[in-house]
Amino acid sequence: MIINVQDPSLEAHNLTVIYHRKPVLWNIDFSLPKGEIIGIMGPNGAGKSTLIKAILELAPLNSGYSKIFGKSLNEVRKKVSYIPQRQTIDWDFPASVSDVVMMGRYPSLGLFKRITKSDREIVRLALEQVNMTEYANRQISQLSGGQQQRVFLARALAQQADLYLLDEPFVGVDASTEAAIMQLLRTMKNEGKTIVVVHHDLHTAAEYFNWLVLINASLIASGPTEKVFTDELLRNTYSGKLTVLSQVGDVMREQNFPVREK
Repeated sequence: MIINVQDPSLEAHNLTVIYHRKPVLWNIDFSLPKGEIIGIMGPNGAGKSTLIKAILELAPLNSGYSKIFGKSLNEVRKKVSYIPQRQTIDWDFPASVSDVVMMGRYPSLGLFKRITKSDREIVRLALEQVNMTEYANRQISQLSGGQQQRVFLARALAQQADLYLLDEPFVGVDASTEAAIMQLLRTMKNEGKTIVVVHHDLHTAAEYFNWLVLINASLIASGPTEKVFTDELLRNTYSGKLTVLSQVGDVMREQNFPVREK
């Protein structure tokens, strides 16, 4: 099932990425609505992160193209904010929390790249939104994983973009941080922002996302969650892995195992 939308926030046309003669993405074609929280899901190695990178021109395309708000990336780059996977960041880089969040203002700085009073106020408000104000002068290497993720979300907020692309934002964070991030994403959605999230947890997908993109190298489905999050489409996406995941989930519930650290 692939549902296309009029006046999309993001569209991909025949995207293909091949590494070492092996297709990572094959002929991906979809359009996504504006003002929604959208999940990109699939098994490990399905190409979810590569899809985000291909859209942002961080991965080489073998064919196809994408558009954001009907334009090329170069035309709307300031409107797009990207939060990569936390484990890909060099957290030993000598920068304070405030410095990292200020990086979100760089695309909007003037000719002489001077930081203004307005920029500092935007950074302050972004830190306030993610409850990290008291850590403004702390070195990022001294933060917990959840705190680091909040800092990168604050950097994205400081950019004041219209489209946010988040790659596995909930990996390595505790339950309270995940809940706080989701609350903030919903607030952003209510402000008209479009948020695209690479996600792996099937148990929270229906609760978190209004729209789902299911991929496993090729596109399986794209549409409203209530239409896409079905046993048949999930089985097509995860193949035999879905049965294993379901069985593990059943055992965890029966034995009352904790899903994550509180």
